[in-house]
Amino acid sequence: MKRWMWILILIIVLAGGFFGYRAYRASKQQASLSDLQTVEANSGSLTGTVGATGTVRANQSAVLIFETSGTVESVKVAIGDRVIAGEELARLERTSLPSQVILAQADLVTTQRALDDLLYSVEASAMAQRALAQAQDALEDANYMLSVRQEGNRASQETLDATRADLILAEREVEQAQALYDRLAGRSEDDPTRAIALSNLAAARQHRDAIRRNLNWYTGRPSDIEQALLDSDVALAEAQLADALREWERLKDGPDPDDVAAAQARVTAAQATLELAAVKAPFAGTITSVEVKPGDQVNPGTLAFGVADLSRLLVDVEISEIDINRVQIGQSVTLNFDAVLNRAYQGEVVEMGMTGVVVQGVVNFKVTVELIDPDEAIKSGMTAAVNIVVSQIENVLLVPNRAVRLLDGERVVYVLQENGLEPVRIELGISSETHSEVVGGDLREGDLIVLNPPSILFEAGQGPGFFGR
Repeated sequence: MKRWMWILILIIVLAGGFFGYRAYRASKQQASLSDLQTVEANSGSLTGTVGATGTVRANQSAVLIFETSGTVESVKVAIGDRVIAGEELARLERTSLPSQVILAQADLVTTQRALDDLLYSVEASAMAQRALAQAQDALEDANYMLSVRQEGNRASQETLDATRADLILAEREVEQAQALYDRLAGRSEDDPTRAIALSNLAAARQHRDAIRRNLNWYTGRPSDIEQALLDSDVALAEAQLADALREWERLKDGPDPDDVAAAQARVTAAQATLELAAVKAPFAGTITSVEVKPGDQVNPGTLAFGVADLSRLLVDVEISEIDINRVQIGQSVTLNFDAVLNRAYQGEVVEMGMTGVVVQGVVNFKVTVELIDPDEAIKSGMTAAVNIVVSQIENVLLVPNRAVRLLDGERVVYVLQENGLEPVRIELGISSETHSEVVGGDLREGDLIVLNPPSILFEAGQGPGFFGR
C-alpha cells in the first residue's frame, strides 16, 4: 500500500513540475513577444565594402639637414610656404664654413675652365670635319665647271642637233618676215600693217641670233681669260682642301674621353662641395617645419626643415588576404575622420601591394588610397576610417545582418507568422556592414523579419515554432 502511495505522490509531483514549466515557458514567451523588433523583407540596392583604418600621408615628404658646420646666415622660408624643386631655403655664412667648402669656389673656376678647354677641342674637331667636307665639295664644283666649259664638253650631241635644227627654223622665220616686210616697204612709215611686219622681222632676227650664239658657245672653246679664271678656281679649291685636311688631321682625334670624364667629375665635386653651404628643396612642396633661425650654430646632421608634397594626400591601409582579391585599383572609397565630424570624403584605390606581410599570424597586403576631395581640414598624420566599395548591386532581396542566426549549421532568420516565430532558411551573397543579399532559401519579400528573436528559441529541444506545435 505504501509503495503505491509513493508512486502516486511521485506522479503528482512530476505532473505539477511539467505543467508548471509549461506555464512558465508560455509566460516567458508571451513577455518576449512584446519586446520583438521587426522589419519587412524588401528589395533594394547593396554596396559591398571592405573596411580598414590608416593614416593620412603626403605624396612625398622629406626631412632636410645641414651637411656641414657653420653659422646660419639666412632662413628664406616659413611654415606653410610653397617651394619649387631646387629653391634655396637657408644659407650658412661664408666665413663660418670649413676651409674645404671655401676653397671649393676657386676649385670650381679652375676645373670649369679646364673642362671648357677640353670641350672646345671637341667642338673644334667637329668644325674642322665640316670645313673639310665643304672644301671637298668646292673642289668638285670647280673641276666640274672647268670640264663642262672645254671644247666638245659644253653640250651633248643631242643638244647640238636640237640647237642646229632650231637655228634652221629661225632662219626660215627671218626669211618669211623679211619677204613680208619687203612687200610693204613702199607704204608710209605710219602704216599699221607695215609697222607690224617690221616688228615681226626684228623679233625673228633676235630669236635667230640668240640660237646662233648658243650654238657657237656649245661648239667653241673658252677664251684665254675664261680659261685662266677656271684654272685659278680649281687651284684655289685644291689649296683650301689641303688646308682643311691638315686641320682635320690635327683635331680629328679630339680629347681623350677619360680626360673629359675626369674633368667633369672634378667640376661636379667642386659644385657639390660649394652647395654644402645651402639647404635646397629636393622637390616642389610645402614647408611643414622650420628648425633653425639666423645666427644658429649648426653641424652636419642638424635638422633644418620638413617639406612635403601635399598636392596629393594618400592613406595606406592593410587589407587581409581574405579580402584582397575583392579590391582593385580604381575602386571608389569613402573615408571618415574622427577629427572631421559629419563629413565623408571620397577617394580611389591607386596602388596595391603584390606581397603580403604577416602581422600576428595574419597575412595583410598594403593598399594605397588617394583622397579625391581633400580640404584644409584634412592634415597629414590624421587617422582615417576607409571603406573600399568592392561591389554594387541593385534590386535584390536584403536582410539585416543582425537578424541572421545559425541553426543546425544553416543560416536562418526568424519570421513572425500567425502561429508564432518560424525559422526561415536563407542563402547569402555579398554583404555590407548592415545588410546582406539573399540569393536563395525560403524568405519572401514582405515577410516580417524579427531582429531580436528571444534566446529561448535556441534552448535545447525547441521546435521550429515559437509556441511549439
